[in-house]
Amino acid sequence: MATTYTIGDLAREFELTTRAMRFYEDLGLLRPQRSGPGGRSRVYSSGDRARLKLTLRAKRLGLSLTEAKEIIDVYDSPRDTVPQLRKFLEVLAEHRGRLEAQLADLQANLGEIRKHERDARAVLARHEKKAVK
Repeated sequence: MATTYTIGDLAREFELTTRAMRFYEDLGLLRPQRSGPGGRSRVYSSGDRARLKLTLRAKRLGLSLTEAKEIIDVYDSPRDTVPQLRKFLEVLAEHRGRLEAQLADLQANLGEIRKHERDARAVLARHEKKAVK
């Protein structure tokens, strides 16, 4: 028999709220089966658990949930690794480009801050020198 999980099981294991789990489901990242009266209970498979683990790993890498879903959906398709790897590389290249642009902006901002610090120290030194006289 296949291993199944409740929403609480996975939420505890991955330190998430059940609300976050439902959000991931709304985005199509998770696809639990429904059981019980009116299908109110969610039953997650080991595949859902793997999708959740991949989603959280993608988030740690800084990928958006949309990007995570694109990659995960490719892995759910027939196991032809060429399209999977191409899609994965495409998403990673786009993400790397965004991070490199952010890094360049941060480096420019840090350069400006360093200049303002030098200028402020020079003005302060002049004032302190005048105060000693």
